[in-house]
Amino acid sequence: MQTYNTPLADQAGTFIDAAAETADHAIRSSQRVANQSLSQMAGRIDDVRAQANSAIGRLGAEAGDMKRRGVAAVRDSSHRLSLQAHRATDSTRGYSQEKPVKAVLLAAALGVGLMALLSLVSRSSATRD
Repeated sequence: MQTYNTPLADQAGTFIDAAAETADHAIRSSQRVANQSLSQMAGRIDDVRAQANSAIGRLGAEAGDMKRRGVAAVRDSSHRLSLQAHRATDSTRGYSQEKPVKAVLLAAALGVGLMALLSLVSRSSATRD
């Protein structure tokens, strides 16, 4: 194999070496830019993840507060309803002790009314069959 030591061969070799060095610099530069972009994206992902965790924490706290308020409202309503039932019972008991004849007549009238209503309902269902 024969090697050529001419100025043209030297220039071609120098050109090839320069082209290879330029390609090597371009590759390194592209790698740097890609690494920087990936680092920036990773930072943004971490920021978004932190914001999402914060929002989830706030939603959880708000849900807990809503649950506590709901339980307290049900407990309060139940207590008020119980008090009203006690008052109605006491009132009815007091009325029947003060006016026992009227209370018995009222109970009898309610019984007759309920029986009449049941009779109407049973007749109406019997005619439908």
